[in-house]
Amino acid sequence: MLFKRRLTGKDGAFCLYGPFKHKGGYTSESNKAFDQSLKSQAPHMGIRDVEALSELAKAVGLQLQDDVAMPANNELLVFVRGICEP
Repeated sequence: MLFKRRLTGKDGAFCLYGPFKHKGGYTSESNKAFDQSLKSQAPHMGIRDVEALSELAKAVGLQLQDDVAMPANNELLVFVRGICEP
């Protein structure tokens, strides 16, 4: 599982960097091409959807606090312990 309780302390944060999709849509044509390239190598690989990652995080008591735009169509997702306990 991507998110594990031991990754963050009581007040910790989990940060995830890379290209992401939003509601199934790509943020750029280059990310779409990169996703297709990854999937052609192995079907389980590819760019992940922020909403799907947020659901996985919620299952272990984390919530998305921030989504920071980064260079080259990447993003930094910041998950923190929230009121949603698993």
